[in-house]
This record gives sequence, structure tokens and C-alpha cells, in this order.
Amino acid sequence: MATVGVIGGSGLYQMEGIANVKEVMVETPFGDPSDVFVRGEIEKTPVVFLPRHGRGHRISPSEINYRANIYGMKKLGVQAILSVSACGSLKEEYKPMDFVIPDQFLDRTRGRIDTFFTDGIVAHVAFADPISKEIVDILEAAAKKLNIKAHRGGTYVNMEGPQFSTKAESHLYRSWGMDIIGMTNLTEAKLAREAEISYATLAAVTDYDCWHPSHDSVTVEMIINYLNKNVDNAKKILKEAIVQIGKLEKFSASQALKFAIITSRDKIPAKKKKELDVIIGKYLQ
Repeated sequence: MATVGVIGGSGLYQMEGIANVKEVMVETPFGDPSDVFVRGEIEKTPVVFLPRHGRGHRISPSEINYRANIYGMKKLGVQAILSVSACGSLKEEYKPMDFVIPDQFLDRTRGRIDTFFTDGIVAHVAFADPISKEIVDILEAAAKKLNIKAHRGGTYVNMEGPQFSTKAESHLYRSWGMDIIGMTNLTEAKLAREAEISYATLAAVTDYDCWHPSHDSVTVEMIINYLNKNVDNAKKILKEAIVQIGKLEKFSASQALKFAIITSRDKIPAKKKKELDVIIGKYLQ
């Protein structure tokens, strides 16, 4: 059985239905992850869960220690990550309460550390297709089976936050043909690829971004209501998908570093070799 990681976003701070639960603190060379990792099983499939904002939603998107989170997943043997996050819709047809399973990202962040390869080691992973198709196939099939509306494909704009867009920005992204907007997933996807972990996003639409004529009538209460309902549906999709992912024998990201490490092996600092052993160790033997 493959080990499946779940990163929960706004509203998803814990998962029910996990058997043999054990909380695990993971030390990383990059500092503390967002919270303790929760290990367990869903129908005998090993699962590792982490709330990206911490329980109680205490960590801003710009302050998340993404490297520690993904490193922790790798250290715990995770081979695929399902990332659940709230998002705003940039298209009329993507309605609140729908899900979107994007296949592309656009980076609008500023200064986030989004690589493990610094301080004496360089690697360039292929990232043309940032989402792993084998995971998307399973998420799409799970949503269809449960009769939950999920749109496959599209581009997720990763803005910096924590503020939402201006109307000028929102209209710009729409003019570019973007589909949804959020604050977290691209950084995770980049690091997951470097860690050779397959990655996919299950984005829960909670509102139209501020481009929409109805935006001014949207209240916090409405958004929270949509968010809570979306979380319930997300958990149903996750439970179905996790079991199917656990049966996979191959993952598309499993050899992402095979030809990516450019630095001569004898020039990589010993400290860096030790820090990244769980990620690059097999390529240094």
C-alpha cells in the first residue's frame, strides 16, 4: 500500500474516519512544520494528515513553513499528496460549492522559499505539468461516484495574500484566462515535486472573486457556510480517493530528481547531504 498525505486548508483542520491514529512531531532541517502530523489508516491505506495553517488557523499563507511541511511528509514515507484548499472563482461557471481540480499554476507570490536546493546544491526539476495526472484521475472519479460537482483542469493563480485581490487584479487574471485563485498550493507543489511526491489539488470554491457583480452582497457568514459544506464534501472525496491511491504501484513524480541535480556530487557540502538525505540520498550512493 502506498502512503497518502493530506494537507488540509481553510476549514479542514482534522479528518474523521482515520483508524489507529498517532500524532507525530517531525523535526526538520528547516524548522517546525505547521502542526503535528497525524498518522493512521483509512481502510488499511496508510494516511498522513497535516493542517497547513495549524489547528485553529493560526498561520498566514505567507508565514507557512512549506519546506518543513513537505519535508515532514517525505520523512514519513508519503508518496502522494492530496492538497485541499479554499479558493475564489474567476469564472461564472465555477460556482460556490463546486470543486476544481486544476492542472496548472500561475505564480504571483513574492519572496517565498520554494526549493530545497540552496546553500551549495542546485537542482532543476521538470515542472511543465505540476499536477500528477494519476492523482487527478482518481479525484475526478471519486467526485463523479459521489455525485459531487468537480471541474477537471484549469489554472490556479497563487497570489501572495493575506489580503484578497483588488478589482483591477481580479479583472486582469480573468483577461489572462485564469480559473481560480488561492494563496498556498503552488509553493507546496514545487516542493513536493523536488521531494519526488506526486501532488494534486482539490480546490473548494467558496466565493466568486471580487470581479463578480454579486461580490458586494457576499458576507463572511455566507463564505463560512459554503466553506463548511465544502469541507464535508471534500472529506467524502478524500476518503474515496485515498483508498484508490493506496493501490497505485507507480507515481509520476517518483524519479523527478533522477537527472535534475546539477551540482557535482563531490562539491555538495556534507551538511547539505545530511540535511537532504531523505530526498537525495538514493542519488548519492
